[in-house]
Amino acid sequence: MRILVAEDEVKTALMIKQGLDENGYETDIAFDGEAALALYRQNNYHLIVTDIIMPKLTGLELCKIIRTEKNSPPIIMLTALGMTTDKISGFNAGTDDYLVKPFEFEELIARIKAIVKRTYGTQSPTNQLTFADVVINLDSKEVTRAGNAISLTAKEFMLLLFLIKNKGRVISKADIAENVWDVNFDTGTNVVEVYVNYLRNKIDKNYPTKLIHTKIGMGYILKEA
Repeated sequence: MRILVAEDEVKTALMIKQGLDENGYETDIAFDGEAALALYRQNNYHLIVTDIIMPKLTGLELCKIIRTEKNSPPIIMLTALGMTTDKISGFNAGTDDYLVKPFEFEELIARIKAIVKRTYGTQSPTNQLTFADVVINLDSKEVTRAGNAISLTAKEFMLLLFLIKNKGRVISKADIAENVWDVNFDTGTNVVEVYVNYLRNKIDKNYPTKLIHTKIGMGYILKEA
């Protein structure tokens, strides 16, 4: 499930993206209305979360434009404006739901799930991430490949999760160290290479299609060879 977040407050946007990513959604961010509209027209989104007050195009204007196009996705508006007239304006513009800031992130997730179920007829399996024949259950932390259970340590699990969330992109050792170990990369250590090899032995070794690839001098990329 792919979600577009349109929010000009950088801290809020990044917080929402992190939470959605951790719940298994694929999330893109736009920091103004025009950027959001451009991303919407470039990609297929299952749902849009947008602030109302944004530069270039407001959330209301964005919503009205999107609603004129075919097969537009459901939209949730986030705003500090809590007056009934403001909510009515949002619904008149075509929004499906309205959440007033500040809000609990769990409430946003609950509303997303409800709208997805109502719109698409079934609830999306948001507790899973998949790539090729690898499936990660985000609730139980279980990993399978081609239906076979794979036992990972906590760091191996986090490394695989980070690679899958960045599939198709070359990820540097510094990025891995910062996001998996939460430390600045020390060029004098080979901890990243060691754990990539651990993960390869469990994910790739017994399967004909290799998923973890090395880009010499650049880092690693998760892709189907």
